[in-house]
Amino acid sequence: MLQFNFFKFLAPCLFVLILACSRPTSNPSESFALLPSVAQNNFKSEDSKLDLNALRYAFSPSGEELPLRYGMTQIFKKTDQAEKAHLVYSIQTKEGKAPESYRLEIKEDKIIIEAQDDAGLFYAFITLNQLLEDAKDLSIPLPKVELEDAPKIAFRPIQIDVKHHLEKKHYYYELIDELAQLKINGIIVEIEDKLQYKRRPEVASADALSIEEWRAISDYALARNIKISPLVQGLGHASFVLKHEKNKFLRDDPKSDWAFNPLDPETYELQYDLYRDAMEAFPHGKYLHVGGDEVHTTGRGSGKSALELNLIWLNKVTSFAAKHNRVPIFWDDMPLKQAGLMQPIYDAKMSAKTVDSIWQVNESKLNRFLEQFPKNCVYMRWNYHRAESYGNGKAMDWFSSNGFQVMGATAGQTRWTLMPQREGNIDQIRIFAEQSINRNYDGLLLTLWDDDSPHFELYKRGIHAFAEFTWGGLQRSKEDFKKVYRHRKFGPKFLSEEYAFIDALDQPVGLWTNLLVKEGVHRNSLIQHENPIEEQIIDLPEFNNKGLWAKKYAQRLTEIQAQKEKVSQVQNTLNQMQEEGTKAAYNLKVYQQLGKLVNYNFELMQVLSAFDQAQTNEEETRFLNELKKLTLEFKNLRQDFENVYSQTRVLNKPKDYQLDQDHHRHPANQTVNFDWQFTSELMLLEKIKTHFQTQVDWKEGKTTRIQ
Repeated sequence: MLQFNFFKFLAPCLFVLILACSRPTSNPSESFALLPSVAQNNFKSEDSKLDLNALRYAFSPSGEELPLRYGMTQIFKKTDQAEKAHLVYSIQTKEGKAPESYRLEIKEDKIIIEAQDDAGLFYAFITLNQLLEDAKDLSIPLPKVELEDAPKIAFRPIQIDVKHHLEKKHYYYELIDELAQLKINGIIVEIEDKLQYKRRPEVASADALSIEEWRAISDYALARNIKISPLVQGLGHASFVLKHEKNKFLRDDPKSDWAFNPLDPETYELQYDLYRDAMEAFPHGKYLHVGGDEVHTTGRGSGKSALELNLIWLNKVTSFAAKHNRVPIFWDDMPLKQAGLMQPIYDAKMSAKTVDSIWQVNESKLNRFLEQFPKNCVYMRWNYHRAESYGNGKAMDWFSSNGFQVMGATAGQTRWTLMPQREGNIDQIRIFAEQSINRNYDGLLLTLWDDDSPHFELYKRGIHAFAEFTWGGLQRSKEDFKKVYRHRKFGPKFLSEEYAFIDALDQPVGLWTNLLVKEGVHRNSLIQHENPIEEQIIDLPEFNNKGLWAKKYAQRLTEIQAQKEKVSQVQNTLNQMQEEGTKAAYNLKVYQQLGKLVNYNFELMQVLSAFDQAQTNEEETRFLNELKKLTLEFKNLRQDFENVYSQTRVLNKPKDYQLDQDHHRHPANQTVNFDWQFTSELMLLEKIKTHFQTQVDWKEGKTTRIQ
């Protein structure tokens, strides 16, 4: 009997011990990793008694319908019986509370949600879903917790830039669902020729989506608290319009398809037609982004200054926007540049005294035209790499102090090839969010430029960082954010540093970019040279001058040794994550293909080096055979790469697509098919084939010719 009583006492103790050990950390706020961060959280030390498997019913005392929901919150069904409810929710609009805010409390046996508005209710369920997911994934109880939440920045849009390619339609819908769960509430679509314009059909690419198709995407986004606004490039960046024969007469420079003539009335007739179609395609957007950056015009030699011409154009297009109930957004760089005020913006080391002195000399050039700056316009201060500079803040403050609306623009992708580098620009995203919060700006844009056209999946960490710092503010450090990103994106088992594979690819991809071209050449420029294979692609080893090639490229070969090991480790990590199961399997496949392409170039260089340093005829023959094998492998590598990318992406342009003049060397604008992604590789392989086929007199009967 004593023995029985002992085990009767021991059993509940063991249960409590097992339950305690099931939580991976003693701090529930670490187990439940919310992204973006909530404004205030009070996690209790004790757990609720809610059974995840029993949660079913939701009750609203004020009669609201349940919002659109994701994941585990879809189990809730509305009930009219309060006593049955596991969750009680309501919209209680209160004075002084921010739009989109909410309160969420998990009690011992009940979940309570009080939201300021429909958006707040939607976001409360987003947060609840993350809590439910973590409890399920970690096999731990829901905690008792009180959350108060509201965004630090009201308007939090990302850019989707489709000027060089479209995604498959299903991907846009999937992307909107993912953005909604990050509390992103806006999209700016740089539409260019990917809209079937009714009024100017010659502008549209043959594969463009119709107004109705874009409107359906816009409707879908609106239901998820995301408003899509169009960006129709204006005064400059106009190649998608001015490359067409029908519109060449509107060029500012007859030889260039870059910019409109702002003094020609037909410029505005055309632009307004594009605006009208774009607004029909995106009917819910508050804004019309008119572009206006990186352009210098003369008005066909009118004698007017570039700044004056810029403002003539800006006043006309912003007036049009106002008449159509849109708030115009304008990139602010050209007035600042034309006034001689750009240098301080991009020099973070320039002292405040020096910056002030430059402004003292040049500010009058802006002030002279002050009355011509339209007041209804949002002046978008874009700075992707030096947002912390005193000069950047000075420029924003000039617009604000003169009564203009200001919004910042940071970047998750600029001109990085293959994938975003420098940790996806997280530091700059965080800095610009901080500046916007401190200056009480109500919006910040995350630009994601398609200039070099990496896969959109590779932008995801930058988007998560943007969501974190614009909604949650600066609560998390960069490293803390990365852990939470891995937790939410791939699953809680992958939050540790051993799974930090994205940063590990930074240097290998940086080395890959120009590995196969000569010093001082960028792969993006190859197609613009007359004889790039001979003059811009790297030299190849000779049969009779052994060792010279390896010596010439010794620095690259040394770097390859270190970076190749990193790529190998990344691939092992990706394989492990896929084997263990992840929430983002496709995302990992994209990174995997990227790594294989990078590694291919490394192996190609190493085999060339081995041939160059071969000591015997047998070694030469062996390495030539390896080289031949590698050249044949490229076809399969490219096929695998394209198979993965094409699951979501339209790889090739229509056969009759007219490329523009490519003023800024955008690789995706250089070929109609997907060759642009592999320009360096294709050219080097052609050079290898030609080079070794000419060596027919070497050791007759032993030479391996690459066919």
